[in-house]
Amino acid sequence: MVMLLSQARGLKVITVGEAAEVGTVEALTIDASTAGVSHVRLSGRTAGGHDVLPWSTVHAVGPDAVMVRSLPAAETADAAAPPHREALGSRVLTELGDDHGTVEDIAFDPTTGRVRTVHTTLGAVPGQRLLGLGDYALVISAE
Repeated sequence: MVMLLSQARGLKVITVGEAAEVGTVEALTIDASTAGVSHVRLSGRTAGGHDVLPWSTVHAVGPDAVMVRSLPAAETADAAAPPHREALGSRVLTELGDDHGTVEDIAFDPTTGRVRTVHTTLGAVPGQRLLGLGDYALVISAE
């Protein structure tokens, strides 16, 4: 099963044990070095004042909500998150500088957070080709 980044936006974030709403998914941060989701960025009411939760606190992601392990785990989450770089809409370049369109969406495994496919305007790119994501572009390995 896969989920798209665009589908995750706006989902409620709820604790498993207490069924407490801790916020709404504003964005998911992609870590290019692991080709996976590293953090959940929240908007609205947030857990213990945190607006970022590490992916390790995520229990499950479904079509209606993101379930995090528990309120205490969410409240004690490490707030030192990397800066967020927006992937959707980013230019895509190969490591050689060749243009590969623009990111339309990213499919990820909702259990592990692993990036499966980067959907670009010029076609799908396997997640394992992801090399970097910065302010200027998402960089993939050349074929």
